[in-house]
Amino acid sequence: MPEPTTPADPAGTTSVRQERLRPALIVNTGDGKGKTTAAMGLALRAWRQGWPIVVYQFVKSAQWPTGERTALEALGAEHERTGQGAPVEWHAIGAGRRRTHRPGATDAQADAARAAWASVRERLAAERHRLYVLDEFTYPLNWGWLDLGEVVATLRDRPGCQHIVITGRAAPAELLGIATTVTEMGKVKHPFDTGQRGQAGIEW
Repeated sequence: MPEPTTPADPAGTTSVRQERLRPALIVNTGDGKGKTTAAMGLALRAWRQGWPIVVYQFVKSAQWPTGERTALEALGAEHERTGQGAPVEWHAIGAGRRRTHRPGATDAQADAARAAWASVRERLAAERHRLYVLDEFTYPLNWGWLDLGEVVATLRDRPGCQHIVITGRAAPAELLGIATTVTEMGKVKHPFDTGQRGQAGIEW
């Protein structure tokens, strides 16, 4: 029996495709573990789709090597060698912890966060990437280092089909209001509460 044939352009295909090309703004928030882990899993999917990726880590330091950075940068190098996947950029501009109490350290962190956001804003205007991972971005928003209204307007009005995933606790209501997907990761148990320190392969 001959195989059934599919029309080259069946009715509705174009409209369905357009509906699938909606820019996503995803927020992973809450006190539970796994917000960054989920964002990096999304980045793996984006690489497979050939989407140029940029990661900004607003709290983690570049001196703190993580498994997700090593893996995604290796995939970026694979793209350079073979053309598979997509390019990957990574910017870790934090001090490695939520607050650093050395004299002047907080001012330096705030300046770095503002410079990183300016870079994100320029890239969005130029449509440089298809996926932006803004890791722990809620903290500079909540600490008043960035203008929340300006950030929300920039993200809401970004051109093209650029996807953004934001992580961090206590995401502001204004940010949640423009998000297309919000996941609240609730904490039921966490080993840190019993004194367990971070473990390689689990936390990084």
